[in-house]
Amino acid sequence: MVQASETDIRVENGVINGGLRHTRNPDGATSSIHNDEIAQRVGFRGGTVAGSYHIDLFPPLLVQAFGPAWFERGSLSLNYLNPTTDGEPVRAFIRQPDKLQDAQVEAWIEREDGMKVAEGSAGAGNPEGPSFLRSRDLNRYAEGEYRILDGVNVGDDTGSGNITLDRGYHERRMEVITDRLEEYEQSMWGGAVVSPAALVHMLYDRPASGIYSSIRKAVGLFGAIEIRHVNGPALVGQDYDVAGKIVGRGQSPKSEYFWFESWLQGNDGARVAEMLMQLRFMKVGSPLYPDLSAG
Repeated sequence: MVQASETDIRVENGVINGGLRHTRNPDGATSSIHNDEIAQRVGFRGGTVAGSYHIDLFPPLLVQAFGPAWFERGSLSLNYLNPTTDGEPVRAFIRQPDKLQDAQVEAWIEREDGMKVAEGSAGAGNPEGPSFLRSRDLNRYAEGEYRILDGVNVGDDTGSGNITLDRGYHERRMEVITDRLEEYEQSMWGGAVVSPAALVHMLYDRPASGIYSSIRKAVGLFGAIEIRHVNGPALVGQDYDVAGKIVGRGQSPKSEYFWFESWLQGNDGARVAEMLMQLRFMKVGSPLYPDLSAG
């Protein structure tokens, strides 16, 4: 674990950047793209770090740029370009906004050698213009035959239900988080704030469980993630309702993918947070594409 430090944040030529971090997969990643054997089978160098874990690189920079109110009405929107393996050094960057609220700036992640890992935007309040991911046509590449996602359709509801981020999960996340902020322990909002990666978990877990029964066998990974605090923050130990729907579907030569939105709301019905996610499923290695191979 690396403690966040003001001395570790630099502002250079209008860009805020953090120190190099070693984003880690949790122990026990044995049956997914985060496992070396499975990742190499579909053409990656090794087990990939979950894109959601990279999101936890940003809060120190976002608090520097927008203040703690980012946890109330802030957003982070990222498209993943190149995967990293467990522990590879990476660094987060955002452009310095000219105001604390109603602003949106460029955000990205680079590997130590300069390779861009993700690109996108970060904002607070109600900025002009859409976020990086919301500016896309989510159904631009929808034509064609679907083998993996033939049971997934735009407009379908996802899984839904009640969810609470318990203290045990929160503490396990804190053991591998790149920057541990004081807000994750006790905050001005009366409790421990859910970190961005844990917020993704809350907005993904139940919705995805309602989708996967319709997906035929393939190796999946996160292609893009946007989180948005609406009336935040989400707090550890609080009960919330979560639901979602499919909003886009498409494919590339290497993958089939879909987009879904999900949202978290409190017992009073007020929306607390939202997510837009792209889930990609690799054609290579899938028995549904026997003509493809990782070699």
